[in-house]
Amino acid sequence: MPVKKKDTDRALVLLEEYCKKLRKPEEQLLKTAVTKVMGIFKSSLFQALL
Repeated sequence: MPVKKKDTDRALVLLEEYCKKLRKPEEQLLKTAVTKVMGIFKSSLFQALL
C-alpha cells in the first residue's frame, strides 16, 4: 500500500497532539524521539520521496 501525503499529514497531526501530552520527566526520551520523527516527516527529502 503506497503512502500518500495526506496519510503523513494526518500522522504528523496525531504525533503533534501526542507530543503535547508528554510532560513527565520519564517521558522526555519518548518526546525527543517523537520530535525527531516529526522533523523527518516535515523534511523536504521525505516529502520528495513520497
